[in-house]
Amino acid sequence: MPLTDKLGRRITDLRVSITDRCNYRCVYCRSGEEDVPFSELPIADYVRLVRVFVSLGIEKVRITGGEPLLRRELLPMIEQLSSMTTAGSGKPLDVAITTNGHLLAKLAQPLRDAGLSRVTVSMDAVDPAKFARITRVANGYEAVVAGIRAAKRVGLEPVKINAVIMRGFNEDQIADFARFSRDEGVIVRFIEFMPLEEGRVWAPDVVLGYNEMLDILNSYRSLVPLPPTTIGETAMRYTFDDGVGEVGIIAPVSRAFCGACSRVRLTSDGKIRTCLFSQSDHDLYGVLQRGGTDADLAAFIEATIQKKEARHHIGEPGFLKPSRSMVHIGG
Repeated sequence: MPLTDKLGRRITDLRVSITDRCNYRCVYCRSGEEDVPFSELPIADYVRLVRVFVSLGIEKVRITGGEPLLRRELLPMIEQLSSMTTAGSGKPLDVAITTNGHLLAKLAQPLRDAGLSRVTVSMDAVDPAKFARITRVANGYEAVVAGIRAAKRVGLEPVKINAVIMRGFNEDQIADFARFSRDEGVIVRFIEFMPLEEGRVWAPDVVLGYNEMLDILNSYRSLVPLPPTTIGETAMRYTFDDGVGEVGIIAPVSRAFCGACSRVRLTSDGKIRTCLFSQSDHDLYGVLQRGGTDADLAAFIEATIQKKEARHHIGEPGFLKPSRSMVHIGG
């Protein structure tokens, strides 16, 4: 039987954070403190936990962080994951990664050789000065662009760029990102700012919503809608009137897509989160540490999936920000 929650949503996508360390200090994510404790499990333990998820019907695994390229054992992990097949269909597991791209230029070919399917790069400005202000890292822009081009060159496609947009901060980058999509042959997805930051600076008036982003893009060049590629796709996709380039808008605040959610997350310390905005974790790694068998792990996963929330409550009276920030949950 497929892994299905109490609302009948089939869970096919797993996001696995393998570290909450990061070499960037993005203003919408980190507080800016230099010495922050981090948590990581042995790579072999992540692989075992993923294998159990895959035995229950997970079809796609995305490796996240923090910054996953900081883990030295990443390549052997990808080799092991890419050799797995999805229960029932026997299809190869789809393995992707989300990275800030800073180390990608040197690792693109080894990642591809290890079996990685695709890469998504988190990048919030195409202006080098603004990029440095957002990331708090000097001279990072050139490294990230080199990484994007290397990923394309070795076939880690489609290369996607995720840009978190904040009002009064980087909305002036939207048209420039559209141009970047067309010039570089990558997909750019604009993401509404969510209340997941360490510094707790989120407020409704900082969110640049779907309609405003759409207006800016249309003022650059007329958009043409594209059909969704999967049932649970989070981005509303567009090309331009000449068919060159692709952009998308992910609008979890103004246009929630919870009804078709197919995701579950595993944090870097081995806890299941059934929603980004959960107020609690479910300690899967604790089962492993207590000597649990794969059957015990599978039973825990199946029971936890039945606790998956129907939706988030951003913007509603009484909404509480999640118990952990994004860097500790995993992107």
